[in-house]
Amino acid sequence: MNESSPIRTDTARAYKPADAPARTKRRFRPIRWLLLLVLLAGAGAIGHRWYEARVEPGAGPAAAHRGGKGGGRRGGADMPQAVGIAPVTTGDMPVVLQGLGTVTPLATVTVKSQISGYLTAVKFREGQTVKAGDELAQIDARPYEALLAQYQGQLARDQALLQNSKLDLQRYQTLNRQDSISKQNVDTQGALVKQNEGTVAADQALVDQQKLNIAYARIIAPVDGRVGLRQVDQGNYISAGSTNIVVVTQLHPISVVFTLPEDDVNRVMRRVRAGAKLDVRAYDRGDAHQIAVGRLDTVDNQIDTTTGTVKLRALFDNGDDELFPNQFVNARLTVDTVKDAALVPNAAILQGTPGTYVYLMDGDKKVVVRPIKTGETDGTNTVVVSGLKPGDRVVTDGTDRLKDGADVRITDGAQASAAGHPAGGADAAAQDAPQQGATQGAPAAGPSAGQESGKETGKDTSQEAGKDAVKEGGRRRHRQAP
Repeated sequence: MNESSPIRTDTARAYKPADAPARTKRRFRPIRWLLLLVLLAGAGAIGHRWYEARVEPGAGPAAAHRGGKGGGRRGGADMPQAVGIAPVTTGDMPVVLQGLGTVTPLATVTVKSQISGYLTAVKFREGQTVKAGDELAQIDARPYEALLAQYQGQLARDQALLQNSKLDLQRYQTLNRQDSISKQNVDTQGALVKQNEGTVAADQALVDQQKLNIAYARIIAPVDGRVGLRQVDQGNYISAGSTNIVVVTQLHPISVVFTLPEDDVNRVMRRVRAGAKLDVRAYDRGDAHQIAVGRLDTVDNQIDTTTGTVKLRALFDNGDDELFPNQFVNARLTVDTVKDAALVPNAAILQGTPGTYVYLMDGDKKVVVRPIKTGETDGTNTVVVSGLKPGDRVVTDGTDRLKDGADVRITDGAQASAAGHPAGGADAAAQDAPQQGATQGAPAAGPSAGQESGKETGKDTSQEAGKDAVKEGGRRRHRQAP
């Protein structure tokens, strides 16, 4: 075969054995893949170390600021919790029982006429305060005056007949003693005298009745009080006992009838039997404003079985008309007073697995869980029976993320409030002030305006530091890449 043949030459080149190993080397490159894996592992290790440096507890405030927004949130979780504190004080705690009540006048009288007739005059002004005996209205009394004259005439006639029968009886008795008349005639005359006496008595009763009717024609106020709206006008015919003229309500004094649970009856009755004068305070519907102060008057003699409550009545002078009839009030009965009790703010008391507990300051930078037993409360403070002593400091604000032994820092407001108390200590406030100023990025001894500017500066610095950290991490990965 010709060596220079193009066909032979191409075929030989196509099946040249030396070309096969070269192609194999070009397709399979394990060294490059190995280097790529090593670079990826190194980048992952660098990123992991950078992440740990951001969240490391010992990195300090500077590392937290360099972490940017996300780093600030993670770093803040390990920072001491800012809390507000208050001291346990000593004072008197009143034992108060509260119930719903209604202002009830001691007397409410609906004035009606006791006789029938035309209303000739109305002598009161609506809303006027009247005294017992003041004239309110006048009924036409002329018909009753005419009847009075008639009955007085009958009375005079019957009195004359009675007098005549008595004289005849005396004559008959004289003749009977002389045996000139029979005993029967004497007895008959005596019976006639008694009959005439009865007639005179009946006539006298009719006269008195008409005099009373004439007196009833002048309608007067039965009690001291305030008159309401007029319910009938002058000139109307009034029926006896059925037509309302006006309502008179006694306002001075006035009472409040309120209820208490049956479990509190024994406590109240012990004080009443001891002769104590118990104060009762009336508050408005919202239970926020005190209206008047009075005294407990009496306790009802039985418990309402449907509600399990007992009614009590308190008296109020009501000199300024603070209480109005049928007004709804909240009554607070002061039964007793606990003297020199340990008082803790209600905001510090928590309920949970330990029962009733508080977070107690252990030094100035740590809190511990302290179970307590509580007593009476007034809505602001509560008596601590056991578990705390006066002078202890308890956490009142920021308790939602605390736990036993947690590190805390006292806020400025709490330091100022606790500075005046021996247990609060001005030293603790002075020690925490520099630390708080450094945490907020503000000078330790700066004023409030400087503190606000420190907060803004710290916020901007934290954002810029976060951006720089991201850029720095990118440059490191770029330098380590092949």
